[in-house]
Amino acid sequence: MSIPLTVLSEEEQLFRDSCRGFAEGRIKPLVRRMDEEAKLEKNVIPELFDMGLMGIHIPDELGGAGGSFFMSVIAVEEVSRVDASFGVFIDVQNTLVNNAVMRWANGEQKSRYLPRLAKDLVGAYALSEAGSGSDAFALVCRAVDKGSHFVLNGRKLWITNALEAGLFIVFANVNPEDGYKGITAFLIERDFPGFTVGKKEDKLGIRASSTCELILEDCSVPKANVLGEIGKGYKIAIETLNEGRIGIGAQMVGIAQGSWEYGAAYSKERQAFGKPLADFQAIQFQLAETATQIEAARLMVYNAARLKDVKRDFLKEAAMAKYFSSQVAEHVTSIVIEIYGGYGYTKDYPAEKYFRDSKIGKIYEGTSNMQLQTIAKYLLR
Repeated sequence: MSIPLTVLSEEEQLFRDSCRGFAEGRIKPLVRRMDEEAKLEKNVIPELFDMGLMGIHIPDELGGAGGSFFMSVIAVEEVSRVDASFGVFIDVQNTLVNNAVMRWANGEQKSRYLPRLAKDLVGAYALSEAGSGSDAFALVCRAVDKGSHFVLNGRKLWITNALEAGLFIVFANVNPEDGYKGITAFLIERDFPGFTVGKKEDKLGIRASSTCELILEDCSVPKANVLGEIGKGYKIAIETLNEGRIGIGAQMVGIAQGSWEYGAAYSKERQAFGKPLADFQAIQFQLAETATQIEAARLMVYNAARLKDVKRDFLKEAAMAKYFSSQVAEHVTSIVIEIYGGYGYTKDYPAEKYFRDSKIGKIYEGTSNMQLQTIAKYLLR
């Protein structure tokens, strides 16, 4: 008997309830202050590790929760429903950093880093530079072979989790003359000599999430910390981001859902012309349309995640899910502001924050145009 896409197993249902309870009870009271102060509440981070939310699909024998990639998607959606900053904090750890280490690290690296990534070590993923965003392989960060180690020089930009992270996956080119085929991935610990976390960006949305510059000045990295093969960093980057896009899709679904719930509740409370807003067909239709869009986005994200878990091709589906869910999140959060009216435009209500948080979905881990390009390649090849 086939199982509907949105029907969760008992384990998945319990996990979702746990994530939702934690987000509502622990994170929700902190959201406004974290947004105003533009920093995560650091006391929550050890609790995320204790709950297993930072090592969801790291195997049991390496200290992780031994869950599925789909469970990471559930966690990101549920946390983002309350706060997108903690949502992306969990997302980068699970869908980018842990994923890359599990797939590309050698046995020694896995045993050295995965237990810590599940217990107390925050990770970050450093690909972007000032001149290489969508054109990721235009990076100029250089790695020079010194025999027993590499020396890295360059700067990285827009690195999520940089303030909190102790481990960074950094991409640099060991043979610029070979173009993208010289790109190599390195596992860099925060205290490696020559490595510095630079200024934190002052952002429109997901303000509590740290987005920083990384500075590498003669940064010494042991050869034992090369991730995967020398010159194969481009493959690691592409394939990890393909998986990470599903997580961003989940974040956008969570943002849209959280915003919609506030809008629906407000429409029942606010009176106009002697009756609640929810009694007006115009509002009913807006809520019905946006709920339908959210459900469609959720189905696309869940489908991509399920495909990945059963090792089926998911690249087109991931690109579609990321593209569509970011469109939906921006649209839904905008409509909710309009339902609130003038109040929606103030910081006294949560509607404007959801709107600000949604915008990044069209930009990071591959812009909407890059997703359309990927989709088109699959459709037309």
